[in-house]
Amino acid sequence: MATKHEKILQFIESLPVGDKISVRQIAKEMSVSEGTAYRAIKEAETRRLVSTIERVGTIRIEKKKKENIERLTFAEIVNIVDGQVLGGKGGLHKTLTKFVIGAMKLEDMMRYTDAGSLLIVGNRERTHEYALKEGAAVLITGGFDTTEETKKLADKLELPIISTSYDTFTVATMINRAIYDQLIKKEILLIEDIVIPIKNTSYLKSTDTVKDYNLLNSETTHGGYPVVDKHGKIVGIVTSRDLIGKNDSDQIDRLMTRNPITVTMKTSVATAGHRMIWEGIDLLPVANDHGILQGVVSRQDVLKALQMAQRQPQHGETIDDLVKNEMSMNLSEEEILVNFSVTPQMTNQFGAISYGAFTTLVVESGSFTLKKVKRGESVLENMSIYFIKPIQMETLVTVKPRILDMSRKFAKMDFEVFSEDMLVGKAMATFQLLER
Repeated sequence: MATKHEKILQFIESLPVGDKISVRQIAKEMSVSEGTAYRAIKEAETRRLVSTIERVGTIRIEKKKKENIERLTFAEIVNIVDGQVLGGKGGLHKTLTKFVIGAMKLEDMMRYTDAGSLLIVGNRERTHEYALKEGAAVLITGGFDTTEETKKLADKLELPIISTSYDTFTVATMINRAIYDQLIKKEILLIEDIVIPIKNTSYLKSTDTVKDYNLLNSETTHGGYPVVDKHGKIVGIVTSRDLIGKNDSDQIDRLMTRNPITVTMKTSVATAGHRMIWEGIDLLPVANDHGILQGVVSRQDVLKALQMAQRQPQHGETIDDLVKNEMSMNLSEEEILVNFSVTPQMTNQFGAISYGAFTTLVVESGSFTLKKVKRGESVLENMSIYFIKPIQMETLVTVKPRILDMSRKFAKMDFEVFSEDMLVGKAMATFQLLER
């Protein structure tokens, strides 16, 4: 049976896109306290069902699919530029396809302005009106206002007209950065991308017995199963190791491991993989915020996903990508050397390599070495940098990674970093090795 919290979320999701909601309205509509309504609205905001905008309120927005995550809604633009909505609030949920900077004559500007775009322009009132008629939203820079007729037209067409105190260049940079960040997020694999959904998941109930486990195991040949209560909430996990020497009549809830580690649909695959290795587990139940079972992921699923991700093209570059792009490997029978060039993006305020870029350089050098030796993936467990000199931008450095000790699951490594035969850094790190 759904809780009050879940019922409110279902109600919010059923509302038409563009509807405005408030704590008081939800509390009255659903006959709950304002505190309960407030918590539900905040979770709806986290789930991207609604967006709260200053001086506008909370509105129901379209939940974007992952493949369209690089597009922004006008409501998000308002938040990005600290804007004020002058008109057309009913269209804040709409998605912009592109933005145009209005720094040309009106006739030329209109050739590039079409439906779904956002025109960024200053105090040019005639241009505001023309853009709306072309089906475009308007972002006015410099904190300027527009005419009352234009505001009424924006309301009629449900096309937002937004004012911000920032200049045109700053606004364009901010929107570009937001789109770029979204592109990077698009490339990050989440559990929802690889999960085995609940309809295809084998699980046991807490009232089941060892006999039920054996029957399910003979059908699926899986080594472990999540255990749920009568409401579908995860209460444990049971594996074949837990049932060795037990009677068929023994109940599962007395033998299972209680309070198992779980992940959510929005957990990254990399995070899940690290936890599985660290805890030595092969199966992770996937639960929602209320602990209800939604599916499972296995260690094999995670490894396959991570290997596949390495072969995918990256549209947005992270700091790690920038560092990797400057690395080249020099292989010989005696040793592995990593050559690296320090670019301006990797420096601190003093013009020397940043601590973060240096750390990434060491970790990537270790991962590459272990891949060549062990022919498998690895995850950093801990690292100590115990000597580092300032390394100036555009300097060429060489990393000498050396394996000190390696077992089936762990490897300890030492790193020496040189610049023109001068020692400029030393570090030591321990890696966990991912079994195939």
